[in-house]
Amino acid sequence: MSDPTLPGPDELQRRLQAFLQSAFQQPGRPAAAEPSGTPENEPAAGDEVLEFSLTPREIKAHLDRFVIKQDEAKKVLSIAVCDHYNHAKFLRERERRGETVPVEYAKQNVIVTGPTGVGKTYLVRHIAELIGVPFVKADATKFSETGYVGGDVEDLVRELVQKADGDIARAEQGIVYIDEIDKIATSGNMIGRDVSGRGVQTALLKLMEETEVPLRNPMDLAGQMQAVMDLQRGGKPGRQSVNTRSILFIVSGAFPRLKDIVEKRRKQAQIGFAAPVDAANGPSWQHEVTTADLIEYGMEAEFVGRLPVRVACDELTAGDLRKILSESEGSVLRQYERAFLAFGIEAVFDEGALDRIAELAAEEGTGARGLLTVCERLLRDFKFELPGSGVNSLRVDLDLIERPAERLAQLRASGEDERLRILRRSAQDFIERLGQAQGIVLQFAPGALDLLVEMAVARQKPVRDICAELFKDYEFGLRLVQRPAGGGPLVLPREAVEAPDKFLSDLVVRAYRQGSTDEPPAGTAS
Repeated sequence: MSDPTLPGPDELQRRLQAFLQSAFQQPGRPAAAEPSGTPENEPAAGDEVLEFSLTPREIKAHLDRFVIKQDEAKKVLSIAVCDHYNHAKFLRERERRGETVPVEYAKQNVIVTGPTGVGKTYLVRHIAELIGVPFVKADATKFSETGYVGGDVEDLVRELVQKADGDIARAEQGIVYIDEIDKIATSGNMIGRDVSGRGVQTALLKLMEETEVPLRNPMDLAGQMQAVMDLQRGGKPGRQSVNTRSILFIVSGAFPRLKDIVEKRRKQAQIGFAAPVDAANGPSWQHEVTTADLIEYGMEAEFVGRLPVRVACDELTAGDLRKILSESEGSVLRQYERAFLAFGIEAVFDEGALDRIAELAAEEGTGARGLLTVCERLLRDFKFELPGSGVNSLRVDLDLIERPAERLAQLRASGEDERLRILRRSAQDFIERLGQAQGIVLQFAPGALDLLVEMAVARQKPVRDICAELFKDYEFGLRLVQRPAGGGPLVLPREAVEAPDKFLSDLVVRAYRQGSTDEPPAGTAS
């Protein structure tokens, strides 16, 4: 129980500011005046956000590129967003003309219901990206009522300012998205103050209408001290608060018990056998959620009233997941194709494999997130084993899904052969370029190539680096043993790799002893 003799948060903030101002105010220096507004002929910050000209059809067409199904949710969200930003644009134009007569308007804040992984967050994020406004996402579970341990809901608005790079006017046109809102539903048997349930809902009420949010958290002592010191450094202070009038709030949650509530209400409304018994078992039950259902779930009536737009997202079937794989621009397949391509491996997915992946993902019961779960489980070992193995292509078909271990073993064997071939070719290319620089033909004997490949594998170094290390003195030494025009190639045997300096020294000595005779030096093919 709180002590009534202690000051509340507002009184504490007022006293703290008064103390800091008296402590840091320089004698004889008046406090800086508040800004009188935007100077004439200077464009207001954030004006570009208000140049909104999209239609609901255009927004939905953009969402169709990324989100499969959920047509009704796309339509409702598109209309709500257009209404909200057209009204924000209208209000700003009125302010520019100096009109002060109030205009009645109910904000189009949105509540999105639906199971996990159906695209709720994806829809909102792509809307924000299309419009070009700051976007903040948070989980409702991290907040508590102001003054208690936990996050402050007003920090969401402050984070919008950060996302807008300090542009307050632009932040005031942003979107705040709060997920897992069902987790702060109140419990009927709650004893005492529910600061993380009803308290958070109450704190969100004023934000979702219109209020002024201070840029600095009143409970943040360091922030308040910094604000006062900034004031003392002179100059006119900028705006110190953010108005939430034109900020669009969207909340979402899975509401797992909501179906039972709807079914219960339907059964109570049945008279005899007039209503179909299985009506609530179909996908349409989510589109029939009422305000009373949400209140019975544990949401405050005032809170639900601030969310007039209701959007329901349906569960995804295996067929929907299959379309996400092949048609969505944000398909997880693009992610895996890029991951393998980074290691020089081209990954190709067969139609049969996509069907099976979608079926397995549907069994996960986590919506589109199940696609990533299934792909990661199937391809994890391939992503670990194949990079650097010599494999340059991966065909993901039904056989790979059914027998992943056997297919991986086959790829590793073929990849090893390919890798050894590449290593041999790399060593031969090195020695050929070295010979060309000296005007002679150089080759490795098969035994020398085998030894170089073994050394590269054992040291886990590129074979060209090993060649450069072993034959660093050959560029000069080979000038002393140049072959006459028309001579055969100089073949470097295994001994040249085992002891390159000794082999080169012996080669030079023999070349001098032979003088001008036609007998080729040792190690040379005649």
